[in-house]
Amino acid sequence: MNAERSFLTQEWYVAATSDEVDAEALFQRKLLGVSVLIYRDAQGNPVAMQDRCPHRFAPLSQGKRHGDEIACPYHALQFNSKGFCTHNPHGKGALPGKQVVRTFPIVEKHGFLWIWMDEAEADFDKLPHYGPLDQGPATGIAHTYMKLPVNYRMILDNVMDLSHVDHVHGEIISTRGKLSPLIPNVEETETTVSASWEWEQTPPILILNQFLPRPEDAARHWIKVTWSAPGNIQLSLFCAQDDTPVNEGPGQYDLHSVTPEDENTTHYFFCTRRNHIEDDAEYNAFKIAAMHDAFENEDGPLIIKTEKEMGGEDFFDLKPMLLSNDLAAVKVRRRLRDMVEAEMEPEVAIAAE
Repeated sequence: MNAERSFLTQEWYVAATSDEVDAEALFQRKLLGVSVLIYRDAQGNPVAMQDRCPHRFAPLSQGKRHGDEIACPYHALQFNSKGFCTHNPHGKGALPGKQVVRTFPIVEKHGFLWIWMDEAEADFDKLPHYGPLDQGPATGIAHTYMKLPVNYRMILDNVMDLSHVDHVHGEIISTRGKLSPLIPNVEETETTVSASWEWEQTPPILILNQFLPRPEDAARHWIKVTWSAPGNIQLSLFCAQDDTPVNEGPGQYDLHSVTPEDENTTHYFFCTRRNHIEDDAEYNAFKIAAMHDAFENEDGPLIIKTEKEMGGEDFFDLKPMLLSNDLAAVKVRRRLRDMVEAEMEPEVAIAAE
């Protein structure tokens, strides 16, 4: 691993949404600097291996499937899902007796494929758990993906600090200027950093007001974002009127997850589950498309230009002017910095020997 890397490796990352990898196709994606081939075996279970033949290093994803095995496109060497060579059409057909293609633990959960990329044994206790994503019909949850030419921390900054909402986004999620002046309530545990805001606005936020008793009257709002390693942010948003507890009104439970392709490019995944009109598939498709477009056309271009303006300098080395709304995002950056340094200490010690 690069001694200057900014990301953790001994964690589970999202490699793909479940529907990106179908029953037949060979799917390729670069994750943490490594090209990975992902496919499903005959039982539908995901398989992940390094997308590189050990012979002449051709990408296996360009090859052909033979049942659950993959034939290299260059010289037709064949490999099983455990990374062993099972067929050699050359000479006497000698086969190596050991694993020759690196494989990766991969688990399907919450509509995503989660992968462990480190050479250390996978720690299944670290596999993220977001149970509410599985509670409800398929028409009440949707997933999407995009790729951005920025370091993953730029996206985490954006989601952890929601004071930008009124200034970057359009009318549909406007808080009428109520959110920016608020000092977020920031809380920390051993494994999380969270920020929350509460406010009242008239009319209520437009993505939810139509599901309230009186769509044009004032409503109480509550939003909370919670980061956990390596790059997961769970976001909850609710609003309510009258005596209804705010977390029992119309709302949504979202997951934003980022996976570095490398230091300069990030895979950004997110999903949203709502508690209203859950059986409306057409609305489901509309909602996720709107969320995708909002980031792609509003947050994304600004984040890309912002990182370009930073000129490759470290965030803290630039001595940023910090505001009250930055507290949670800065805590996440510092947590990640400390965790990466701690994870790399054994690597640095070995390199120095």
